[in-house]
Amino acid sequence: MIVVAIIGITAALAAPSYRAWIQNTKVRTAGESILNGIQKARSEALMRNAPVRFRLGANSAWTVGCVTVVGDLNGDGVDDCPAVIESRSNQDGNTSTAITTVSPGGATDAVFNNLGVRSATAPSQLTQIGVSFTGADRNLNVTLGAGGTVRLCDPSAPSTDPRKC
Repeated sequence: MIVVAIIGITAALAAPSYRAWIQNTKVRTAGESILNGIQKARSEALMRNAPVRFRLGANSAWTVGCVTVVGDLNGDGVDDCPAVIESRSNQDGNTSTAITTVSPGGATDAVFNNLGVRSATAPSQLTQIGVSFTGADRNLNVTLGAGGTVRLCDPSAPSTDPRKC
């Protein structure tokens, strides 16, 4: 009975930490998914030598596709630049309840030109995406630089920490 009581007390003390760990893991998963989608769009723009768009959907869903769709010009049976190259549902990775806040407000796209740089001609592009969950004690930001750089950072990190936004 003493062993059972000790296990019960230990489990009761560990439950809040476990819950916080799960929430923080969800924040990291959603943030990394968005980061990977943006990096995918940039690399596809370089590889295809064409403008490619990253589009943020509901929660942490995203789609990467060509701005100008090009059919199969070389006869290999595959579109040379399709409308959807890759997409991710917000159901993947249990991130359907992710809360994303974008800057500038209302922006959903980031367009990369054939040099992998954010296109200067596309209107109102994403510059930052905040990712959080209700009940999580950690938030992360995905920031996009004008030159095409993308970074996942922690706004609550100390100012001397390289993970700081």
